[in-house]
Amino acid sequence: MADAVLDAKGLNCPLPILRAKKALKELPTGGTLEVQATDPGAVKDFEAFCRATGNELVEQHVDGKVFV
Repeated sequence: MADAVLDAKGLNCPLPILRAKKALKELPTGGTLEVQATDPGAVKDFEAFCRATGNELVEQHVDGKVFV
């Protein structure tokens, strides 16, 4: 279970990444953030974001039309 959930549904790149970056600052070290997005590009964007920032992408899946 995530420590926080970010609803980025309906937002297009780069807004989900920018909102996630802000939300991560609010989490304690080691905390987890669940991001829910509808932009298909968010999947690759978050993979690249995690590689670039050193954050760990723990899991990703699709729930209907929502990328989690």
